Amino acid sequence: MAATSTSLPGLVLPAYGTGSLADLMPSIGAHLGVPGAAADVLDLPAASRYVVVLVDGLGWNLVRRSAREVPFLAALLAAGRPLTSGVPSTTVTSLTSLGTGLPPGQHGMVGYTSRVPDTGEILNALTWESDLLARAYQPRATFFERAAAAGVQVSSVGLQRFQGSGLTEAALRGAAFVPFEHERAEERRIGLVTAAAAQGDRSLVYAYERQLDHVGHGHGCNSEDWLRQLIRVDAMCERLRDALPDDVVLVVTGDHGMVDVPRAHQVVAEDEPELMAGVSALAGEGRFRQLYVDVDDPARVAARWRDLLGDRAWVRTRDEAVDEGWFGPVADDLRERYGHVLVALRGDWAVMTRQYPRELTLVGMHGSLTEAEMLVPLLVG
Repeated sequence: MAATSTSLPGLVLPAYGTGSLADLMPSIGAHLGVPGAAADVLDLPAASRYVVVLVDGLGWNLVRRSAREVPFLAALLAAGRPLTSGVPSTTVTSLTSLGTGLPPGQHGMVGYTSRVPDTGEILNALTWESDLLARAYQPRATFFERAAAAGVQVSSVGLQRFQGSGLTEAALRGAAFVPFEHERAEERRIGLVTAAAAQGDRSLVYAYERQLDHVGHGHGCNSEDWLRQLIRVDAMCERLRDALPDDVVLVVTGDHGMVDVPRAHQVVAEDEPELMAGVSALAGEGRFRQLYVDVDDPARVAARWRDLLGDRAWVRTRDEAVDEGWFGPVADDLRERYGHVLVALRGDWAVMTRQYPRELTLVGMHGSLTEAEMLVPLLVG
């Protein structure tokens, strides 16, 4: 279960090693005989075949509140439990924690956007419009590589355009990529997952569903459009379970939750001179800002942000955040990827920037350490 800090009311600390998204694949690996995966800390059913469906944006709180509309997922809730994402609670970091079985401080995919220490460029790790080689930037062996080397038939069923992408190579390499062209061709997707699960004596299939998050960003997780997507996902998961043989364990999880941010609660950094003073580069996303400070004192920059934002945010220097366990143990060669100051928004606030104008169109957001964003479901059927 997630640990809620008593000294930081409302802040959910990641449960690395006991109940985080990074613990899912190693727990499966303990049943599949993957070297180094010695214990199942999540108490999963023993099996030789697993299918893991990761629904982008599927938060624990969001599933629970919608239980009446999603009968299949609701039936799994009674025996289900929440996991925590890592920090920040965002897709890049979560998928890499899932794919490597490591906390963020060990794999170094530190957020949606972050500064590359060697070049100073701001890397968008979702689009990966960079000359950086993903395998060099994230060189740690993935769980999929280790499982495949141990003789497990490992497959990743995803949109064709994700094959070979920077994030796929950094986070999920090692699985045989099984592409599909159209997300709406759900029966095709179900057939691909079912066929992949039947391969070999031991199998692991990872399947990614992205539309819930996409609609949440555009319309909000409180919208009817979002709920329709969740109902669709629920029905697809039920049909998948019906198509899979009984000896296959189906696991449904998410990478983060979401909160809707009203326009009136969007603080634009460029409109507040005190916020940008001393900041050399600003990265991250609206709910979790990473501030790179090259000439000023990070403690002074943090103090200015605390003074202006007050109880709308948790503001920490990098050292403070590391000491509080936000990222797990941080490797020395990865430390500089994190901002010198970290700003995690509370409630339904966000800090926006005109450097990334597309951000200003978002309704649903995530990245911070609130329960709504940090808790994701572990549903087993």
